[in-house]
Parts: sequence; C-alpha cells; structure tokens
Amino acid sequence: MITGFVIYSLVSAIFLGIGVFTWRSKKPVGFFTGVEPPKVKDVSRYNRSVAALWIVYALLMEILGIPILFLEQNSAGFVPIVLGAAALTIAVCIVYLRIEKKYRLP
Repeated sequence: MITGFVIYSLVSAIFLGIGVFTWRSKKPVGFFTGVEPPKVKDVSRYNRSVAALWIVYALLMEILGIPILFLEQNSAGFVPIVLGAAALTIAVCIVYLRIEKKYRLP
C-alpha cells in the first residue's frame, strides 16, 4: 500500500504548506473555507497559533497514516485510521474555535 501512503502523505504535506503560509502571513488568515477571517487583537500571535494548529494537524495526520504501509488492501485495519482522521479533524476545529475566541476583538 505504498501508493496509498504516498497519497496520504501528499495531503499531509498540503496541510503543512498551509501552516507555513499561515505562519508567514501578515494579515489575519481564515480557517474555514468561505468565511472571512476574524478581526483580531494581535495578528502575529493569532496567525502563529493557527499555523501551529495546521502544522500539528499535518504531523498527526502523517503519524496516523503510517499503518497504511503495513496493511493489506481492503483490510479492517483501515477503520481506525479513518475514524482517527475524523476525530482529529473535529478536534482541530474545536481548538481553532478556542483560538479565535482568544484573539477576536470584542
């Protein structure tokens, strides 16, 4: 399943790239697609917090995908990977909402 792992790794690399872009951005960045970025107190700290979130997400996704290398195609071993990715995505959304609440202008 090397091909599956490579594809999974490319997706993780895209998330890592989003994190690097966010880290370097001078304007507040949005997290959710189609939503305006919030007005924030400290743009630099907000962007770095969001960037750290994306980078940690990318690294955890990559770690979560390592078992793909050792599984047979159509194996039940993919279930924990899929459920883990879904749980991780929900957790990232929750953490982002806390970051936004912390830095949003009153």
